[in-house]
Amino acid sequence: MRLATILHNGEEQAAVMTENGPVLMKDVSELSGGKWETDLFSIIQQGQLDEIRHWYKENSEQLQGKEVSAEEYTFKPLYRHPSKIWGIGLNYVDHAADLSEKAPSTEPASFMKPDTTIIGPRDTINIPRQSSRTTAEAELGVIIGKECKDVSEGEAPAYIAGFTTIIDMTAEDILEKNPRYLTRSKSFDTFFSFGPFLVTPDEVGEVNDLKVATIINGEVHRENVVSNMTFTPWNLVSFHSQVMTLKPGDIISTGTPGAVPIKEGDIVECHIEGFEPLVNSVKDVKK
Repeated sequence: MRLATILHNGEEQAAVMTENGPVLMKDVSELSGGKWETDLFSIIQQGQLDEIRHWYKENSEQLQGKEVSAEEYTFKPLYRHPSKIWGIGLNYVDHAADLSEKAPSTEPASFMKPDTTIIGPRDTINIPRQSSRTTAEAELGVIIGKECKDVSEGEAPAYIAGFTTIIDMTAEDILEKNPRYLTRSKSFDTFFSFGPFLVTPDEVGEVNDLKVATIINGEVHRENVVSNMTFTPWNLVSFHSQVMTLKPGDIISTGTPGAVPIKEGDIVECHIEGFEPLVNSVKDVKK
């Protein structure tokens, strides 16, 4: 099952994505007896995804004719206020080589981002006044579905709500001044785009086989396969659950195959096989 958050009639609402377009979650809930939340974050927090998925599998034909027409909606971020966003640095060895850095080999190089960085599909990435070299990085996102503490790698898949596409930004010139500036370099407004779809695990198959690509102005900048990560998605869930309790809706952005410098007017995209592309434009606020 694929879910999204769409702007419809001035309101951001959860929707189930069908072959013919989105059906508002409030309509799905009414058909099922009115028992489900109608915003995606609440659905995840209340642990309703599995029940909705099972209902949809058996009753998807009931949604025919209830789709929102294309001219009546736009995609928005999946949600806006997760309790935590974890990012992972240099998780593909090839990306570390790009930056002439040694990839971490014993523990993930992780950092956190505030929710004020969040934007969604087709929103604008702003290069801040403080930076003259900002990069964009396509990544696979893992969304936590259940409270998760001290789980093993083998247990981790049971705690996942689904996966999504992410574009993460870094003010590289700030980071290069001093590695202790990592948080600041990652935390400017508009520096985290995610969506348009939350894809449930049953639709993904083998996560390690997914190909992730950073696209700039229609050209592939760098691509790689999840199996070439130093730390797999399940390892990242397990590791970070041993640092702090992971809550439903928390996001782990698993690292990029390659960061591309961006400038005014660029179009940057995250492509992951089997997912809807995530696309954002770029504006330099200094211009």
